[in-house]
Amino acid sequence: MLSIREKIAYGLGDTASNIVFQTVMLFLSFFYTDIFGISPAVVGTMFLAVRILDAVTDPIMGAITDRTNTKHGKFRPYLIWLCIPFAVISVLAFTTPDLSPEGKIIYAFGTYALLMIAYTAINIPYSALGAVLTSDPAERVSLQSYRFVCAMLGGLLVTTLTIPLVDWFGAGDKAKGYQLTIGVLSILGIILFVLCFAGTKERVTAPLNKSSLKQDFQALIKNDQWRVLCGAAMFLLIGMVLRSTLAIYYVKYYLLREELITAFVTIGMVGNILGCLCSPYIAKKLGKVTAYIGLQVVAAAISILSYFIASEQVMFAFAAYFLWSFFIQMATPLLWAKMADTVDYGQSLTGIRITGIVYSSVVFFIKLGLAIGGALAGWLLAFYGYEAGVVQSDSVKQGIVFSFAIYPGIASLLVAFIMRYYRLTESKVAEIQNKLQQAI
Repeated sequence: MLSIREKIAYGLGDTASNIVFQTVMLFLSFFYTDIFGISPAVVGTMFLAVRILDAVTDPIMGAITDRTNTKHGKFRPYLIWLCIPFAVISVLAFTTPDLSPEGKIIYAFGTYALLMIAYTAINIPYSALGAVLTSDPAERVSLQSYRFVCAMLGGLLVTTLTIPLVDWFGAGDKAKGYQLTIGVLSILGIILFVLCFAGTKERVTAPLNKSSLKQDFQALIKNDQWRVLCGAAMFLLIGMVLRSTLAIYYVKYYLLREELITAFVTIGMVGNILGCLCSPYIAKKLGKVTAYIGLQVVAAAISILSYFIASEQVMFAFAAYFLWSFFIQMATPLLWAKMADTVDYGQSLTGIRITGIVYSSVVFFIKLGLAIGGALAGWLLAFYGYEAGVVQSDSVKQGIVFSFAIYPGIASLLVAFIMRYYRLTESKVAEIQNKLQQAI
């Protein structure tokens, strides 16, 4: 049984990752359009185009980690090796050099691509680390719950501190403010990655992978439960990122309460944290699969109902965003616990344990969802005629609220439908693990 101390240490790695992930999800689109001066259509295209790289970098990183063997394990060393490069690139992505309009686009493309490569290189080993800390299915849910509470605390830091720090550091110069703010948060991220490395231990071991990449990917394709998770993860992130990206625009241009942006995104993050805390209890009561499907349906209903909240009903808007965040994030630890289960399932099918590739491939679909959600946000803003920093027409406002409410709800319903084909219940996972133990 894992100690609380080790669970927290593991979670601190996602606190560090979420300092960047949540900043990208909540602020990068706004930063590009309203601070750097890039059109929303270009921003949307950039978010999607950079994901093409992940089709190459994600499986390569997964294969590399599966073949890594050091005295510190397969996955932990990457936290130390890559935390500083990740921090430096994060700052570069939020830097605004004085360039021509074309130069700005090239710079944004280049630094965003580097940021996503660095995120891949450190986050895939970190995510896979959770599968080798314990083999106990219940402990895996608990571990992921701790992880995502810590992750959302990182997000809470971002939502509560970003705009105040931007104003303080920038003193009227928002470009400078964003650069220095990300610099401070990135230094904190380095410290947290080091603590994660120092406080965890890899226990679930497998022989050094001697199979070829072709054999690894053949084994991966045979894993039908992995395919289910990939589809669910992609649509989940499309909805989450679309809604989270448009939250700032929703508050500023639909609710007409720009001064409440920080409070709005913060109340969502509080809902995320509370949802993650409740995750082990609902999993124990209903089972991971049933609970996950039910939570997606509830989140979809709340998102769709928020379309009918009038612009003057600010408290209802806050309540709906809090409840959506609460239920959507209650499901997140369950998804990541399932990834560890699909690793065991795949090994039982093929005899090949490919922890890194399984995690990297699911993370690819998560980032694909992140990219599509971000791209849709930019494209939809452009489609409805959004212009940065001006009073928006009624049609633009309606476009913002429709995209903020209806499309994410549809995405959650698609996730619930896909997860009907997931069969790795608690009893099935226990049966698989017994089979694997007997084969040793």
